[in-house]
Amino acid sequence: MKLFLLSIFLFSNILLSLEPTIKGLENKKPEKLLYIGNSYLYYNDSLHNHVRRMLEELYSKEIDTTNYKSVTISGSRLPDHNIDYPLNNKNIGAAYPFELVILQGGSGEAGTPDERKIFASKVKSMVKKIRDAGAEAALYMIHAYVEPHEKTNPQMIIDIEDMYIKAANENKILVMPVGIAFENAYKKKPNFNLHKDYDGTHPNLFGTYLASCIVFSSITQKSPLLVEYDYFGKISIEDRTFLQNIAHETIEDFFGIKL
Repeated sequence: MKLFLLSIFLFSNILLSLEPTIKGLENKKPEKLLYIGNSYLYYNDSLHNHVRRMLEELYSKEIDTTNYKSVTISGSRLPDHNIDYPLNNKNIGAAYPFELVILQGGSGEAGTPDERKIFASKVKSMVKKIRDAGAEAALYMIHAYVEPHEKTNPQMIIDIEDMYIKAANENKILVMPVGIAFENAYKKKPNFNLHKDYDGTHPNLFGTYLASCIVFSSITQKSPLLVEYDYFGKISIEDRTFLQNIAHETIEDFFGIKL
């Protein structure tokens, strides 16, 4: 009986550890942003451009693009980035220090316990430097592979969730549940593709739009259903509504808030 109760206690602690402890940013209207990642960000006209247009709609004004930057390396993991250089805003043509830095890791970083330890260590060192520079930090939780990718595995998203939420909680920063939103969309509409159909790893335009909605709502704590932006007519009202609803429900469920 004692062993049974201990098992329940340990399992409950595991479940609790997978809940994000930070529910929102201190600054919910940042304009000076730096994104750091790889091709998951720069595909489809770059995620930072889509998020910026959504924020401009909410703010009812244009954001200065010279202080709104994305620094990406193809196929990179977090340790591949020398964060010291872009954090000095003048090095990349930004007039003012950044208010928010969003970190996106590589798709292979959740693959093994050793790789997850390296990720956690790198997040810790990056977050310290970001804070020392006077900015907030946040993690962009990546999505998992789907077919036809040769490493498609249902365990992947579980490892990704665990790795990102633990790193966010340990460093007391926000994690943006992009990967969970992808899973939720596929549960609702299995044939609605969010990935490039030729590789099963990179997002297609729908995937980038969904991710942008998650980033938008994670930053602002406003519903993406308020957003009219449709990438200049390239996303239909039906598809936009579906993706915005997935993002809305994911944010509310993940953070336990009402938008």
